[in-house]
Parts: sequence; structure tokens; C-alpha cells
Amino acid sequence: MGPDALSDRRWERARRELIETIRERGIDDLEILRAFDLVPRHLFLPEAVHHRAYEDAPIPIGFGQTASQPSLQALYLQTLGIGPNDRVLEVGTGSGYQTALLAHLAAHVYSIERVRELSVRARAALDRLRVPNVALLVGDGTVGWSRYAPYDAILVAAAAPQVPPALLAQLAPGGRMLIPVGGREEQRLLLYRRSGEGFEHEEVTRCAFVPLLGRFGWAE
Repeated sequence: MGPDALSDRRWERARRELIETIRERGIDDLEILRAFDLVPRHLFLPEAVHHRAYEDAPIPIGFGQTASQPSLQALYLQTLGIGPNDRVLEVGTGSGYQTALLAHLAAHVYSIERVRELSVRARAALDRLRVPNVALLVGDGTVGWSRYAPYDAILVAAAAPQVPPALLAQLAPGGRMLIPVGGREEQRLLLYRRSGEGFEHEEVTRCAFVPLLGRFGWAE
């Protein structure tokens, strides 16, 4: 891919069509739609799947991982209601695409990935786009990143058998967390809110994510 890839207009039409699909699926937050317009998804995917970059579909990125379906990522962002002053924790950097979307919506983004090669790839893409407000960590996402806690929002991009207590503990008062919980094949996407001394939760939708591996997730 040549140095003019960022300005290559051949991707613009495909990106706008994806945004229209996301809008048709109920995402009407203009800041979220703007983030999808500003972040070129193909730069976060392996070159072999660039031709599929703007499909509304999960895309394999290697190491048994996938880049999530964009409309599902948009649902995540809209459900969490991320504000410009928010501090956000992302569990599962993956390709880094959702990380970049978050960076347009929040003040600070902290993202954890267990696969070092994916984290390195994501950092290269983020640096290429000169995204300044993202910190990446290679490690066990199920224990969170206590150094920068508490967080106004936590996004978990892999499925857990139960909610990791360390992540709940790192939510700020009034903070929200979205996490897929269930078996390895199908899960419920749950929204947790920290309220007073406890937590409230509700089901958002059914979903299917790769398993969340780690101390408070699935064993490898």
C-alpha cells in the first residue's frame, strides 16, 4: 500500500456506504457516525482482507481473533454514551480499529491486548493516524489496568464465562461497562452501571464473541 493510502478516495464511497448501513441499524449519534467517517478501517486490517474492510461483518485478523462487526461496535459506543471527558478502558485491542473510534469520542483511552503481535500492529496503525490519546498494554485484560482506574466506561470485546470482579471494581461511580457473558458459542451482551455501593445491569442483545482468556475468563 502506497504512501497516499490515507487520502485514497477509492475507499471513501465504501466507508460512506458502511456508515449508511450503521445508520439504518439504529445508530443516530452524530459523533459516533463522524468517528466512523474519520477512521479508515482498512488501515487496521491485514492487507489480505482489505477488500472486505467496509463490509458490515467481522473480519479475521490472525491469532484466532476477529475485528468485530462495525454495526455492533457502533451499538457498543452508543449504548455506553461516551462523553468527551471520559476515561475509557478497552479490553481486547484486537486490530485497534475500535480503539481509534473511542479516541475520537473520549478524553483518554486505555486498551489491553493479550496477543503482543496484535498490540504492536494496532500501535503502528494508531501512530500512522497520529492518534494522541491512547495507551496500549500487553497483558491479561480480565484484571483490568488499575494504574489508570477508575474508568467512566469499560468495553470488553471478548466473551467471559462470568463478569470479572476486577473490572467492576475499576468502574467509577456512575460508570458503565459492556461485556458479553455466557458460553463459548453464544452470549448475552450486558450493560453494567455502578450506582451507589452496588451495580445494576441489563441485557442489551444476544451476541457471539471470541472467548476472553485470562485469570477471570476462560482458560487457554
